[in-house]
Formats: sequence, structure tokens, C-alpha cells
Amino acid sequence: MDITVIGEGAVLAVPDLLRLQAGVEVRRATAGEAFAAVRAAAARLSGALAAAGVAPHDIRTTELSLGPEYESYPKVVAYRAAQGAEVVVRDVGRADHVIDTVAGVGQEARLHGLAFELSDPVTALAEARTRAFRDAAAKAAQYAGLAGRPLGPVVSVTEEPDAGPRPLRMALSAAETDASVSPGRLTLSVRVQVGYAFA
Repeated sequence: MDITVIGEGAVLAVPDLLRLQAGVEVRRATAGEAFAAVRAAAARLSGALAAAGVAPHDIRTTELSLGPEYESYPKVVAYRAAQGAEVVVRDVGRADHVIDTVAGVGQEARLHGLAFELSDPVTALAEARTRAFRDAAAKAAQYAGLAGRPLGPVVSVTEEPDAGPRPLRMALSAAETDASVSPGRLTLSVRVQVGYAFA
């Protein structure tokens, strides 16, 4: 092996899946009251999400907490309970509706953040690999030419780990959508190390 180069390839893709971090939180005088109230609020949240078209398997409990609040230790003034959920929205066009549904549960509702994803990144990654390999081939050919040697066959290929899809903050224009939440686009990139022999 006489030439080793790094090729890079990237593609932009529009996300088609949303992960919403939501939940409910309450504050009550006793632990029992707080726990009962948060469980009731969580049930209302689940029911509202189901009515909004979210499938049961797309709602996953991510947090369940109960603890005291102190005026000055060890004097307890109240108990706070919370239950969190990750909600998968498979129709990004309904993102605003689902978010409004969570907020509509009442004063117990909480929103903790969201992330857009590709449900199937295989095609986009395949294109990124093609671009990365072509980039490596072009670099190798340039180096061979600079060295005054003909380029030989590929003798090794190693795909380097990548951090995964990265959000590209590109909000859609008002003419395209009235939604307040925009998926923008994701950048999927691939780095590949390719070794060539001289002919």
C-alpha cells in the first residue's frame, strides 16, 4: 500500500420523525396525594396523545419521581412528583398538533425538548458513502499524479465512526408552512479511509 487518503461525503435529508420529551409534574401536601395526582395527570396525557393519533407503542415512560420539598431541613412543606414520557411523532406535519395536545393537558403539563430524526437513514447514508469514496478516489489520483506514478488498485477500505446525523438549522419559509415547529434538514456524513497501491 503506497497511498492512504481520507474521503468525506455528506448529504442533506429532511427529517420525517419527531421525538418529543414531555411529561407532567405536580406539587401536593403529602407524598400520597402527589403520587396519585401525577399518575392521574399522566393518564390524562396518555389519553390525550392517543386521541391525537399517537400509537401506544410510541409513548415511552422516561421518568418517575417523587420527593419532598423543604422550607428548611428537615421541615417538609410539600411533595413534588413528576412523570416524563418520550413521544414519537411519525408524521412531522402533526408536530404542532401533538405539542398543543400536551400543553392542553393543563397546568401539570411539561415540555422538555424535541429532536428530529430520519426513520430510515439507510438510503441517505449509502449516498454519503458513495460521495466519500469518490472524494477519496479523486484525492488518491491527484497524489499519484503529483508523484508521477500510475494509481493502482484499492487495497483497503475503512469507514471511520461518525457522530451521526447533525441538525442543520434551516427553517422553512412562511410560504411553505404555517407550523411553528420546523424540522429543517439533517446532515448525514461519512468518512472513509482508502488505501491504494501504485500500479
